[in-house]
Amino acid sequence: MNKQSIVRNLLVVAVSLAAVSAASAAPPVKAGTTAKGATLTDDKGMSLYTFDKDSGGKSACNGPCATNWPVVKAEASDQPTGDYTTITRDDGSKQWAYKGKPLYTFAKDQKAGDTAGDGFLNGAWHLAKP
Repeated sequence: MNKQSIVRNLLVVAVSLAAVSAASAAPPVKAGTTAKGATLTDDKGMSLYTFDKDSGGKSACNGPCATNWPVVKAEASDQPTGDYTTITRDDGSKQWAYKGKPLYTFAKDQKAGDTAGDGFLNGAWHLAKP
């Protein structure tokens, strides 16, 4: 292998590693605005929620609950930053959390900006606020 081939291969590896690092560097969460004010949204603009029954960095929403309240999934390689952390769910998968509270979307929200889950279940579900 000549020097030029070695340099080219090293560049390919470096670019690949940079792409993997960038892909897992931040949560898929951003600040958005709804009719109820500022809220956190996913990368599609869907409102995010927290659940009062979650505590100690653990999700209490599993099984059918997680069908209605899909989790904001994290990859094992994702790196928490600032107020964002990851938790390990009962099934071993990872979920994003904000200020220690696991994050969810709501299956009945149809489009970006919908907030149908806010106050659901006797007020146990809340819009996640930045």
